Amino acid sequence: MEYRIRAASPAPPLGAGWDDPAWDDAFTLEVGHFRRESSDHRPRTRARLLHDEAGLHGVFRVEDRYVRSVHTRFQDPVFEDSCVEVFLEPRPGRGYLNFEFNGGGTLLASYVTDSRRTPGGFAAFTRLREEDGRQVLVRASLPPVVDPEIVDPVTWHLAFFVPTALLETYVGPLGPLDGQAWRGNLYKCGDRTSHPHWAAWAPVDALNFHLPHCFGTLRFETR
Repeated sequence: MEYRIRAASPAPPLGAGWDDPAWDDAFTLEVGHFRRESSDHRPRTRARLLHDEAGLHGVFRVEDRYVRSVHTRFQDPVFEDSCVEVFLEPRPGRGYLNFEFNGGGTLLASYVTDSRRTPGGFAAFTRLREEDGRQVLVRASLPPVVDPEIVDPVTWHLAFFVPTALLETYVGPLGPLDGQAWRGNLYKCGDRTSHPHWAAWAPVDALNFHLPHCFGTLRFETR
């Protein structure tokens, strides 16, 4: 799997919606590989990514049902809610960062260097600090809390920005993104909704999103 991240000219504002002309140059990817353990609910999830000298811009569009979002604090287990995620491995062998957002925009994020599962999480990982989390900009179309669950069809959007400087805190200097090729994946899940599901852009070979060997290629086009 490969996705080409075009250079933004100019960068889309955080409030630019899916249909905003600011996203016209971006390619669209489908988060459409569902694990067999999923319920019969298969929400259509698409994403668009752009880059500039400051970092990575992204927007998700989710055609959903059974939407629930109750976690509101940084580093809460947002994967239990209706959730979209982006995992980034900028440099081979230097670990990856996971950014997980529930429908209300709450963020869970870590830097993982050994993704083997342990009772406390992973064999080697660091939860991002709150000051790091504040650098990740998020705009969600849903309210911060959705409870009770929305059972009828609903389309929601989530836009985000991850600064290169934040990634460099963990993986070291990256330089200009033009021409680089990273590894990564994008996901949709809802572990504790009434209709749990797990979907990936690049398919995973187990019910586990933390599988760097399954990541696809994210190729940054030159501006």
